[in-house]
Amino acid sequence: MPFWFLYQTLPLFMRQKGVSLETIGLLQLLALPISLNFLWSPLIDRYGFTRWGHYRFWIICFQLLIAAMTAICAWLSVENNFTILLICITLISLFSASQDIATDALAIGLLNPHERGVGNAVQIVGNSLGSVISGGGMLILFNYWGWTASLQTLALIMVLALVPILWYRENVQKKQISVNWQSEDLTFQSKVKLPVSYFQTFINFCRHPGMMNWLLILVLYSSSSHMAATMYRPLLVDIGLSLSDIGWLQGVVGTSAAAIGGIVGGLLISAWGKKRSLFLFSLLWATTILTYLFPAFGFTSLPVIYLVAISPLFSIGMMSTATSTLMMDNSSPETPGTDYTLQSSVSIFASLGAAAISGVVANAVGYRGIFSISLAIALMSVWMIFRYFNVSSMSLDTSINR
Repeated sequence: MPFWFLYQTLPLFMRQKGVSLETIGLLQLLALPISLNFLWSPLIDRYGFTRWGHYRFWIICFQLLIAAMTAICAWLSVENNFTILLICITLISLFSASQDIATDALAIGLLNPHERGVGNAVQIVGNSLGSVISGGGMLILFNYWGWTASLQTLALIMVLALVPILWYRENVQKKQISVNWQSEDLTFQSKVKLPVSYFQTFINFCRHPGMMNWLLILVLYSSSSHMAATMYRPLLVDIGLSLSDIGWLQGVVGTSAAAIGGIVGGLLISAWGKKRSLFLFSLLWATTILTYLFPAFGFTSLPVIYLVAISPLFSIGMMSTATSTLMMDNSSPETPGTDYTLQSSVSIFASLGAAAISGVVANAVGYRGIFSISLAIALMSVWMIFRYFNVSSMSLDTSINR
């Protein structure tokens, strides 16, 4: 929550100050740790304090670090301490990304395959609720409370959010491997093989049949949706909406639509199957990207603005549930954090890359051009899903063959 509040507030604050779209687009790089967390995911799978619960230990530690960094940010000035603030936000991003590894791994172990559609729907609702609070409610309150009080409140919320995980007792199903580099029993050859084993984990995962096609689908889907969404917020500023209006539309109305989409998606996955649902959801999602073009062509009435706030995020909620479910199915019980995080990182890295260049592209081709490019990429993703998953012949309960 603190990261997404800062991540969404800074671009709007800077746009009001007249900062260029190129610079605003580059702020997406603050989320770089979230796209690279697969690099240290094997360490979280391997090491932990089992007495606390392997993944539970990591979740609690990173939550406390996030709360502490948020409290520090509360006393920093955007105008006078901008560089230090960026460093703190990057650290919050790093801790949040690391916590995601443990959280996803814990969820994979808790959910049976037939429960993952509904389970991911619940996860989407939780993410959306956090986004509503941080990107919507807090953005609205930011106008009244100011910088310090808003971030202090978020830090307190992060501490209170520890209560459920503190009461939870993790069922450790396997002994986590730890390595004592000073041990005399660890030979030189074993030490040399450890880095090889680290990289082999990623290589083996990517060698699964069809995995590269699946990762390409994630790249196309993520880059399309985030390229459009990143430039839509500055467009709202340019057509005269206030921070409170944008916070309400995007942070509350839009994110609530994503939560509802996640619930609907989870229920439909149980009825239609995972792959068929992904294809049908992708068709709806590509169609809703068209709505971004309405305000770009000057249609800025209130019903149109609400349509654009609701429809793309509703379909993204459905898509996120489907893709997360398939990503869980592709994760082995031995290394759930690594396998899931690698797929998630590919998706997020594509999102950040597309978002980072979106400002440059928008300056060159305008808002209409950037949304048209996003639509074209979305249609490529739909075609890839139809072709790769062989929609016409799939059964209702299939998952990616490994």
